[in-house]
Amino acid sequence: MGGGAAGLSLAYHISQEPRLADKRVLLLEPDAKDQNDRTWSFWADEPMLFDKIVAHEWEQLAFRSPQFERVFRLKRHRYKMIRGLDFYRFVRAALAASPQFTMVQAAVETLENTPDGAQATSSAGAFVARYAFDSRPPQLQPQPQKHRYLLQHFVGWEVETNQDVFDPAVAEFMDFRGEQHQQARFMYVMPYSRRRALIEYTLFSEQMLPKQDYEAAMRDYLQRLGVAEFRVEAQEVGAIPMTDHPLPPANGPHIINLGTRAGRAKPSTGYAFKRIQAHSARLVQALAATGAPPRHLTGDQWQFHFFDTLLLDIMRRRGEITRDIFSDLFRRNPVERIFDFLDERTTWVENFQIMNSVSPWPFLRSIWHVLRGRPGQRDQ
Repeated sequence: MGGGAAGLSLAYHISQEPRLADKRVLLLEPDAKDQNDRTWSFWADEPMLFDKIVAHEWEQLAFRSPQFERVFRLKRHRYKMIRGLDFYRFVRAALAASPQFTMVQAAVETLENTPDGAQATSSAGAFVARYAFDSRPPQLQPQPQKHRYLLQHFVGWEVETNQDVFDPAVAEFMDFRGEQHQQARFMYVMPYSRRRALIEYTLFSEQMLPKQDYEAAMRDYLQRLGVAEFRVEAQEVGAIPMTDHPLPPANGPHIINLGTRAGRAKPSTGYAFKRIQAHSARLVQALAATGAPPRHLTGDQWQFHFFDTLLLDIMRRRGEITRDIFSDLFRRNPVERIFDFLDERTTWVENFQIMNSVSPWPFLRSIWHVLRGRPGQRDQ
């Protein structure tokens, strides 16, 4: 397994399972992972293994659009953030303390099934194991006539201002009040104090923008808040694939896919961290109980994949109405129901309540495109 979010998560889950204490685990990772290259944010309504390294959490969440604005006080959930470097250091320190784990800085060149296991060739040599867990980014051969391909892309600044401007009690989950330009575009703001926050300009579209366009949008946002002067203390750049292209959970009997390679980035939102934790827990529970991975590797339910495909189709055809859809969702549903729906743990009744809360026509048109087996095209 690798040394990114998915590989380290699985390794840490294994380290916490006494029934697997006799198993030896090798991690092959080409990157040093000694930089804060990303942050992960997620909502949670129960304790998790990484609560010790949560950098910030919020009990209130804001949604804003021209049609609807509200600050929600969360009940069951908390919105949390973990910094990448804190995660890497925490897990690697735990693994280094156990002789069960070996970490090698090397790139995997080939990974193949064998009659009784898997073999990896790497820049550090060849290795064999009973099971291999592959978290390398997927190499897709796009089929645009059959599937939808979008990116969730963003540039983020961690800014320090010279005046009190942010509310550290409220996370700005989605602020759709800016121009949409026939796409889904919003500001995402995680305030740490009255003068410090992470600000991201986020888009759902097929192509990334020139970097200066993201930066101009963030400057405009800060100006609207009344910020005259600010310093950029750190920055992030990211692009998360959002697609209904099939991402198989395994490659043969002994190679199990992880992370984005296994479709753990939710196709309609890009959120991945908590889905990775659920996948890791599912794999470890089965390995500890039976010595083999579970028969159904991810536990995914088909209806949620269908809902994701519908939203991807709408975003591809008419990205600018994404804000109308989310406005309806937040206006007509408890935020806890929305989170449960995005976590794919709602009942059929709750799914009906969610779908009944939004305008049906964009979804009906996308259902037609799904049934005929071809993505919809941009409305003229």
